[in-house]
Amino acid sequence: MNQREHFLQWRESMARKLAVINAPEPIVEGRLTRMVGLTLEAIGCEAAVGTSCNIIAPGNHSIEAEVVGFSGDKTYLMAMGESRGLVPNARVIPIGHSSTIKISEGFLGRVIDGRGRPLDGKGIIKLNHKLAEDMPLSGRSINPLMRDPIKQPLDVGVRAINSLLTVGRGQRMGLFAGTGVGKSILLGMMTRYTEADVVVVG
Repeated sequence: MNQREHFLQWRESMARKLAVINAPEPIVEGRLTRMVGLTLEAIGCEAAVGTSCNIIAPGNHSIEAEVVGFSGDKTYLMAMGESRGLVPNARVIPIGHSSTIKISEGFLGRVIDGRGRPLDGKGIIKLNHKLAEDMPLSGRSINPLMRDPIKQPLDVGVRAINSLLTVGRGQRMGLFAGTGVGKSILLGMMTRYTEADVVVVG
């Protein structure tokens, strides 16, 4: 093998190796500069409104926050949980995605907070990852013209409502009354006895 053939073989070998090497993605992070009430102000990081960031508190304790606005090079965030312990110049690392949780049958019968974390002391929520679906915590907007017409009654298990104030499937309704007249009891009865496969109370 002459010198030219050796060089060509080396170049092909290096090309194959370089093809499988992924260039490291740079980590863009900013700094926490101000905190007034529940609003956090950071500079040096670019993140879209609605996406999440991790704020690294002393002791490598991570606090998740959501981007709620910006002004010039300043980004405004709101912490998703307890913000105690944050210090000036804390690292702010964009996560780069909107807040979502995976939903499956494991959520049935569980009590969760606004971030989808269990509150009932029954441990972690077991998910069937084959059937789990990513759902945004902010909800999805629905075209009102695409909604099904309300044409079928819904049995809520309360005779007074079924007979005089019939509720339709897909209907939105408000429950208004003074203090101590039984709103929570009525809501509990409707939750327990409504003819539905799944009832979500929030």
